[in-house]
Amino acid sequence: MQDSISLTLGFGFALGLKHAFEADHLAAVSTIVSERRSVLGAARVGALWGLGHTTSLLFAGLLVIVLGFAIPKPVADALELGIAVMILTLGVRLLYLLLRNSARVHVHAHLHEGRGTFSIMGNDAHPPVQTYKGSHGGLSRRRTFLVGVLHGLAGSAALTLLVLTEVIRNGSPVLGLSYLLIFGIGSTSGMLIMSSLIGIPFALSSRWPNRLSGVLQFSAATSSVLFGFYYGWQIIS
Repeated sequence: MQDSISLTLGFGFALGLKHAFEADHLAAVSTIVSERRSVLGAARVGALWGLGHTTSLLFAGLLVIVLGFAIPKPVADALELGIAVMILTLGVRLLYLLLRNSARVHVHAHLHEGRGTFSIMGNDAHPPVQTYKGSHGGLSRRRTFLVGVLHGLAGSAALTLLVLTEVIRNGSPVLGLSYLLIFGIGSTSGMLIMSSLIGIPFALSSRWPNRLSGVLQFSAATSSVLFGFYYGWQIIS
């Protein structure tokens, strides 16, 4: 019996680890990570995403265990579409910030080339920065947490609830909640690892010419926009 429980919980951790590497998760998180300038900051994004993801999964699991209620398919489809819109929005937001910063740098450079008596960014001699570095660490922690919450309610979380139902049927509600908690720890661990790896090139580029950092951010933003359109079209069609 003990071996069976350990095997079930081990399966939950492995499934959670795999769950973190799904394309829609990586598309959203990579856009947020691109605004961080350290691997530690990128790791925090993964941790916050995982915390939000686990919170919503536990909430959904309680609905299944206590009320016997699962998210209806139309609601699940609407949540999936919401994920697509969110990924698209994250990409568009970063593109806007990059373009706005580029325009500000362009004006700043021209003012320095002119009379040099006035500057929007101050009368300093520093070279123009061609990348967006974010304010207050980029997207707020609360919003990063909410991104994880939405991901926990949508997507293959429905599969998790199906597995949870089987766990309860063959075990107990405590085992079911334990399974979800272990699944959440697995998905948080997976995203912590992946966000740290994604954050490495952005952290390194902050020490290199600014143009490279801008190219990496632009690539992350456009990839997010394209994937958001693709993901949404797949759901609608």
